Amino acid sequence: MSTLSLAVHDSSTMLRRNLLHARRYPSLTLNLLLTPIMLLLLFVYILGDVMGSGIGDGGGGRSEYIRYLVPGLLLMTIGSTVIGTAVSVANDMNEGIIARFRTMAIHRGSVLVGHVVGSVLQSVMSVVLVGAVAVAIGFRSRDAGVLQWLAAFGLLVLFATALTWIAVGMGLISPNAEAASNNAMPLILLPLLSSAFVPVHAMPGWFQPIAEYQPFTPAIETLRGLLLGSEIGHNGWLAVVWCLGLAVLGYVWSASKFNRDPK
Repeated sequence: MSTLSLAVHDSSTMLRRNLLHARRYPSLTLNLLLTPIMLLLLFVYILGDVMGSGIGDGGGGRSEYIRYLVPGLLLMTIGSTVIGTAVSVANDMNEGIIARFRTMAIHRGSVLVGHVVGSVLQSVMSVVLVGAVAVAIGFRSRDAGVLQWLAAFGLLVLFATALTWIAVGMGLISPNAEAASNNAMPLILLPLLSSAFVPVHAMPGWFQPIAEYQPFTPAIETLRGLLLGSEIGHNGWLAVVWCLGLAVLGYVWSASKFNRDPK
């Protein structure tokens, strides 16, 4: 068997292993999904009318605000989901299974690839679930055609891949699952400091650069433009650059930590 065939075979085996773990222990994924769903319901039904008065021409109310809110919540869902990846990697590193894998004749990188691909699939399914809740309470994308939907799906997958590699690195440096969960917490906090809930120009002047020059805001504005037909501007290429940069950084970081022989 060639090296490539071995890598693909072993990676698919590790992917099945991680998906089986997710199926047998769904509580972690469901718990992480509660945050974006609860925020969606809170902001739409409790704050929707007030927040919607400051969106667009000021007359949209709740229906206008849910259109503004959902793209940010979809990306926040990815940030929440990949925290489970950091916890899963930390568990593998501390329960001895990785040491067992190191002694077996398997492709070394397949362990991480299985985690990453499994996490991306879970992120996509989580986004679909949150999107379904959003549609059920009134979200509609009237301006997006087939190409826009395909581009939006591609952006979500690329963003999920980038955050997953970062989460894998966080799991590898964590001494236990609790530390991994805490280390990955910025992946939930950063969307709160972005344009997910209010426009950047509505924030205090000193805070606007923090909200604008971070990974989530360009991705949110790009997804919002694709789904709602708003202006994307420079956010499109910024989002792609952020995703590629984080993916490369996370991969190099994770590979170097994983390939380092334990003392």
